[in-house]
Amino acid sequence: MSELKVQALYDFTGEPGSSELTIETGEILTVTRKDVGEGWWEGINKDGKTGLFPEAYVQEIKVPSNQPPAIPPPPLPEGNDWGNTQTEEFQNYESVDFWDDEWDDDSEGGGPPYPHPPNTTHSAGPGGNYPQDKYSENSGAGKDNKGTVGKKNLNRFSTFVKSSGESYILGTVKLNVTEADKVYVIGTEDSISWKPIQQPYLCLVASPKKETKLKGLKSFIAYQLTPTFNNIQVSRRYKHFDWLHLRLEEKFSLIPIPPLPDKQFSGRYEEQFIEHRKNQLQAFVDSICRHPVLSTCKVWEHFITCTDGKRWKPGKRKAEKDELVGANYFLALETPETPINLLKVEQENESCGKFVHEMDIAVKNLMATSLDQTKKHQGPYKREYQKIGQAFYSLGQAFSIEDAASGTVDKNLTSAIKKTGSTYNEIGQLFDEQPKLDWEPLGDTLHIFKGILASFPDILQVQKGVIQKRRDCEKLTFDNKMEASQLQEVRRRTDVVSYALLAEINHFHSERNTQFKKAMKSFLKEQMVFYQKIVDMLGVSLAEFGDD
Repeated sequence: MSELKVQALYDFTGEPGSSELTIETGEILTVTRKDVGEGWWEGINKDGKTGLFPEAYVQEIKVPSNQPPAIPPPPLPEGNDWGNTQTEEFQNYESVDFWDDEWDDDSEGGGPPYPHPPNTTHSAGPGGNYPQDKYSENSGAGKDNKGTVGKKNLNRFSTFVKSSGESYILGTVKLNVTEADKVYVIGTEDSISWKPIQQPYLCLVASPKKETKLKGLKSFIAYQLTPTFNNIQVSRRYKHFDWLHLRLEEKFSLIPIPPLPDKQFSGRYEEQFIEHRKNQLQAFVDSICRHPVLSTCKVWEHFITCTDGKRWKPGKRKAEKDELVGANYFLALETPETPINLLKVEQENESCGKFVHEMDIAVKNLMATSLDQTKKHQGPYKREYQKIGQAFYSLGQAFSIEDAASGTVDKNLTSAIKKTGSTYNEIGQLFDEQPKLDWEPLGDTLHIFKGILASFPDILQVQKGVIQKRRDCEKLTFDNKMEASQLQEVRRRTDVVSYALLAEINHFHSERNTQFKKAMKSFLKEQMVFYQKIVDMLGVSLAEFGDD
């Protein structure tokens, strides 16, 4: 078999200390392996160096061949049972340890992420031309997605339908629901909510650490999670969070799952990025802990408490085979018996949809502003203040030369002017460091709500679909094609969905009020501290000139 040659379409810089291979545009590479992992190939460059590079960054070089076409493989036998024809790869799947490679996605932990070709052009931000911030991928600002892993664009309505939505409404699905599985909606029609958390707790994300396996071939960052109800630490990688997020989205049709930080394609081992990623994961964890339903579900409890790979695997399998997902999950809901006002529910649905649309626009706009301000603080603002500082310092230098030549030395004035220059230079450095104290935390809060808001249209559509099914059944009853008793059951089950929707809408508004109040207070306090530092520094420089 001839060698597979590829040509690099883009530059790619490998992570230092990893197995990644740095390639340059136009470079010819020889591919040695195409089964390394999702989106990555192994190859040799012209210097004989071997390493991994992104498949999406190269293009196969077509070599003309005079050979006749290969004979096609024989067709598969009729009635082939795919469940009994496992390849060696799948036969060995169960033997792989959980803490290593027992995950579908090989990115952001244990191996390089799935790469995408870089943008060849960049437009300047609102502030003009300056380099694109290397952490902008992770901020999610201005990007029209849910803020979590891009490949999982889960439509709640289609998931509801596929997971026996109609069977639930018509009462044909029967599953065993234990007392431990039940979730309660409480209150009257004017004040509906999830049953409050009986024992609130927190979960701390800390001590991110770079680890390796397979003799350094794969690297990843492990984060330590410690719930306050037992103070026992567990170690999780980004891909573990990714798996959890998918399980939660599949299970809960009417609950928007907070987004994870976006995947990072470069610089993922830099200290500043790791610290920010930790803060973003903390925001995700905090949001889960505050939710009355998510904070008590079994897959989440397993995620934050399991410390042993042997105990993890059965729990992981159980979560993946959970039958109480999607529409079936409504079987576990216990709601008030009082029939709900359907017109009021529809009005609430419509009102929530309009509010979500407007808030989504505002949040994305503020996220873009936050990112823009971060760039300006670390770029133009910093440079401008340091430029001012250099100008004042140069004046002080000039004064010192003339004073020495003429013999009329005013060392105090010269020193004061130089001090002013140094002060402005330090102010420029303050601007560079400030975003991580105000704009970045505010951006993390916005990121969470951006993901939640993106889920609401699908969630509202689920409820609309349920009401439409109820009306269809009412028409069937009117036409004597459905028993009145059966219609009564349909109405009861649609009420369950409506109660759950109203409980979630009220939880969302409660979270919105408390979290934005907290974020804004923190932001403004940091802004005040920042500008007070500048005032104090300028005051010290002013005092250098004496009291005339």
